[in-house]
Amino acid sequence: MRVLVIGSGAREHALLLALSKDPKVSKLLVAPGNAGTAALAEQHPVDVASGAAVTELARTVEADLVVIGPEVPLVLGVADALREAGIATFGPSADAARIEGSKAFAKDVMAAAGVRTAHSEIVDSPAKLDEALDRFGPNWVVKDDGLAAGKGVVVTTDRLAARDHAAELLETGHPVLLESFLDGPEVSLFCLVDGKTVVPLLPAQDHKRVGDGDTGPNTGGMGAYTPLPWLPESVVEQIVTEVVEPVAAEMVRRGSPFSGLLYAGLAIGSQGPAVVEFNCRFGDPETQAVLALLDSPLGEALNATATGTLDSLEPLQWKNGSAVTVVVAAENYPGRPRTGDVITGADADGVLHAGTAHKDGAVVSAGGRVLSVVGSGADLAEARAYAYAKIDAIKLPGSHYRTDIGLAALEGRISL
Repeated sequence: MRVLVIGSGAREHALLLALSKDPKVSKLLVAPGNAGTAALAEQHPVDVASGAAVTELARTVEADLVVIGPEVPLVLGVADALREAGIATFGPSADAARIEGSKAFAKDVMAAAGVRTAHSEIVDSPAKLDEALDRFGPNWVVKDDGLAAGKGVVVTTDRLAARDHAAELLETGHPVLLESFLDGPEVSLFCLVDGKTVVPLLPAQDHKRVGDGDTGPNTGGMGAYTPLPWLPESVVEQIVTEVVEPVAAEMVRRGSPFSGLLYAGLAIGSQGPAVVEFNCRFGDPETQAVLALLDSPLGEALNATATGTLDSLEPLQWKNGSAVTVVVAAENYPGRPRTGDVITGADADGVLHAGTAHKDGAVVSAGGRVLSVVGSGADLAEARAYAYAKIDAIKLPGSHYRTDIGLAALEGRISL
């Protein structure tokens, strides 16, 4: 099976690494890829947002399966163009990708499916903002209704900060979603979905804020770990049966069946799981940790999803132990990152590239989140130790990372 992966981040590097271990995958290709993926796959330039360009490339390289990593091409209908050309594709249609592309659409689906989520209100005019803000608090949750790469959310007890963020979004023409605050620890659960068939992966926890102790602004994600020692297996089953399966069934009922990876981000509060958000693709950085523990052939699972045979897939098998991902970010991230600096020590096992490129024979930084460093071990403590030991060998001027990924769980500070 010849597999073409679309994207250029550490998520795509992790997908390629896992696919390379599948004996049925005979050839790996990536478009556009990065400095690290070149060691695993044949790289091709492409406009990932163009259905025509991606389809032409898939035909040229004779891909049997196309795996779309990022959300933007999915929301723009790249998967639709591929399917119309008769090419097996892992990733939802543009219609189904609205589950991430429009938070208002996702809320409507959840309401129809009877899924618990935060109370919300759409604000589309500055004139309505202050009155709407008065109906929320003392914790304000302000979101961009569209795609924001994980950085369009502000959670604050400062009404002025909430208002400023909302006003900035409205000034740029983006509707604002105000939500009630959901308490409890957050969980990311990835599920392979083919219509009504749902196959969960391991639950993970992301660390969104840039600084240790969950301080500073939100980012695309600074690290993750899996599994979650504080989360009972019964809660994972509850999420599948009370959240993911009803949403998948509602999408089918609406004539927009979901095919691909449905990512449920949830808060596990005193009343049980409640949805914070849905994404229509593998999450980054959780994917890097989750796939590090996958023992089943990934290509087989993705192809079964893409071809409508997920219900006949053998149960997924997982390695024992834990995995931790720590993101090494460029100076000034999540603001405008400094780029072009030479990176050394990034060729070790478990170092996955994101914002990197080749220049004058060296690997240089080319984005905000530069590397994802993955450690696996018999338990969370060992996995953390391996990840941070690898980071010690990496040199990137001005770079920064969180030192506390998975630490609260390790110290028993998270409980239900």
